[in-house]
This record gives sequence, C-alpha cells and structure tokens, in this order.
Amino acid sequence: MFWLVPLLFALLGTLVSSLLALIPALHIYNVAGFVLLWALANPNAVAPENMALFFMGLVVGYAFLNTIPSLFFSAPDDSTIFVVLPGQRYLLEGRGYEASLLAGLGGLGGIAFLLVITPFAPLILPPLRNLTQPHLHWILGLVIVFMLMSEWPRGGIHGTKRQRFFGAWRGLGAGLLTFVLSGLLGFVLMYRSLVPVEVAYQNLLPAFVGLFAVPALLLNLVTAVELPPQHLSNSVDATPGLVARGVAAGSLGGMFAAFFPVVTGGIGGFLAGHATAQRDTRIFIISQGTNKVVYYVGAYLLFFTPNLHLARGGIASMIGTLFTAYTPTTYYLAVAAMALCGALAFFLQMFFSRWIARFIPRIPQRRLAGLTLALLLVVVGGLTGWGGLAILAVAGGIGLIPIMWGSRRMNCLGVLLLPVTLNMAGYGAVVAKWLGLI
Repeated sequence: MFWLVPLLFALLGTLVSSLLALIPALHIYNVAGFVLLWALANPNAVAPENMALFFMGLVVGYAFLNTIPSLFFSAPDDSTIFVVLPGQRYLLEGRGYEASLLAGLGGLGGIAFLLVITPFAPLILPPLRNLTQPHLHWILGLVIVFMLMSEWPRGGIHGTKRQRFFGAWRGLGAGLLTFVLSGLLGFVLMYRSLVPVEVAYQNLLPAFVGLFAVPALLLNLVTAVELPPQHLSNSVDATPGLVARGVAAGSLGGMFAAFFPVVTGGIGGFLAGHATAQRDTRIFIISQGTNKVVYYVGAYLLFFTPNLHLARGGIASMIGTLFTAYTPTTYYLAVAAMALCGALAFFLQMFFSRWIARFIPRIPQRRLAGLTLALLLVVVGGLTGWGGLAILAVAGGIGLIPIMWGSRRMNCLGVLLLPVTLNMAGYGAVVAKWLGLI
C-alpha cells in the first residue's frame, strides 16, 4: 500500500489547482514556486515522492481548468490563446459551456494518449533526445522562420498599387514588429530583469500577463460586449470521429512542445494545426484542449521517464531540487496519478464551467474586465513589485500591436524564442552586448 499516500497527495494537488486555476492569469508554476520554498524550509514535513506527486496533481488540474478563465474572463496565456479565438464565438452564441466541454474532452484524450505511449516512451525518447540535442538551435530557428512566414495578408486587398502594398504589409509588418519587440524584451528579462532577485522564479510572470491577458481585457473594457444567456447542454456537437481527429492533432503538437525546450503549448498547437490542416471549429477546440494537457502533463511526465529524466517546464525543474525519479516503479506510479487526476479534473471542469456559465451573463462585461485587470495588477505587483509592473506595462503595449493591426498574437512568444535560440546558437551574449545589457 506504499502507493496510496502519494496518490492521495496527487488528488489533493488537483483539488487545490482546480480552485487556483480559476484565478485569471495566475499560473500554477508561480504557486508551485511558493510550495517549493516552503518544502525547502521544512524538509521533513512532506516526503519528496509525495511532493512530486502533489505537483503532478497541480499540473493536471491546471491543464484542464485554466481553460475556464481564458474562455469566460478573456485572460489567456500562451497555451490557451488559440482556444480563446473560437471560444469567444461560442460564448457570444450562448455556447460557452459547450466550448469548455469540448476542450475538456480534448484534455481527456490527451491523458489517454499519454497512457498509450507510457510503455514506449522509455525506449523511444532517450535515443531521440540524443539525436536532436546537438541540433536544437536550428530546429528552433526553423520554428521561428515558419511562424513568421505563415503570417500572410488577411482579407481582400483593393485599391491602387500603393494601397495594396501597405494593406498587405499592415498585418505582416505588425507580426514582425511584435516578434522583434517581444524578443528584445526577452533579452532584457534574461540579462537585466527588473524583477527582484529573491523572486527570480517569477521572472516571466509580468511579461506573459502583459503580452497575452492585459490586451484582451483592455479590448473588453473598450467594446463592452454583453453576453447572452449560456445554454447548459448535456451533450456536445461532436462525433467520436471528430473527437479522435482533434485528439490526434493536439497530441502531435503537445508532444512536440513538451519534448523540445522553449516551444510552448501555443506554438505546438499552431504547428499541429498546420500539419493536420484541421478546419472544423469543434476539432480545433478539442485539439487545443489536448495540446494543452499533453504539453503541461507530458513535459512533467518526462521527468519520471526511465533512462530520460528530462526536466522540461518549470515544475520538473523545481521538483528536481528535492527528488529524483530513479525507478520504473516511480514512473508507473506517476502515470497512475496522472490518470486519476485527469478523470477528477475533467469532472471539476464540468462543474465549475456549468456554475460560471450560469452566472457570467449577469455580470456586466466591462465591470468584469475591470475587476480582472485590477486582480492581475495586484497579483503581479504583489509577487514582483514595481519592477514587475513596469515590465507588464511594456509587455502590454507590445501585446496590443497584434490586436490593433490584425496579426497573430502568437508572435509575442518571441519573448522566449528569440533570446533562447540565439543563446543556443552561441550568439546570445553578442546580441546582449550590442544592446548594452552586458
């Protein structure tokens, strides 16, 4: 019965994160950082393996339930930004609850995918890592090139040659500008961050809140769209075939993002969408739900995988200071915890989505956006101080560019891609010196 207590800790983590994930833009990595500090200060309070499984529950619960604030409160992060786009249409049609269920079904499919690959991962992933490790810099470079090249003109462009030229480059130029500016911000965060050293593990929090959540909330403050009553359906408009196609696409993108460094769930979902050419809105939402779960949970599961023990993502890096998974028994215990927590998280997502969908139309959207924005300022200011608020303000300005000029908000991920890729290629310090950062 040695496995019972760790599994209970995992389920407790899911219950805790299911509540915390409802707070807009509060990332579970930030919460886990405080838990880790407490664990380091009290080394005998909780056994390391129990803490590792508690973190598994945190990750699974967050991967499912952070869809809710992204969808209903318009406070997305990089892994949910694609869900927001079709999800907002569902919300305006009174089908927000159905959109959340579709994403939840995708999440369950992601858990099923990870269960299926469990026996094969220790055999396939270690040699794959050895093969790709020397080539990560140009792999990430190709990802960047594809992102920027796929930013094409949208809509019909008419008028004179000059008008057509500037019309075509309006979105394209905004996308390039967003990527470059966010990349420069990433260099500042990496070499001269304004976040205090004692909370350096929160370094990216103000940037991601500013780039992804704040612009959407400011847009809601300006437009003040009122939501219709939400239909609380008992089923979803998706056949098993549609669900399977969405899960397959999301698993592909999520696993790519989990395995390769710096590639986030948003990028993985974008690449998978192009690779599988899915056009159905239902498949899209399902695939993004799958992508998010495979990205977060799969990345943490790699830490337990025998012969690999790959630390991808903040959670794995944190727990690595306390615990190392040495045996296959620990791996399969983590997989069992993942499955149990995934089932619990899905039903919790159904419950909270239903509850929020019932009350969200009664709240004026401008007031809701204002309260959410105020909460984000309090969270960022409380965790990172005035320096974090300054970073948030700059990031928020950059995040407004795609909204105002019609380009992809995913280009904001230059904040990670540009500095890390150049560092891997050996040019990061040179660029930082040019920028006067070192």
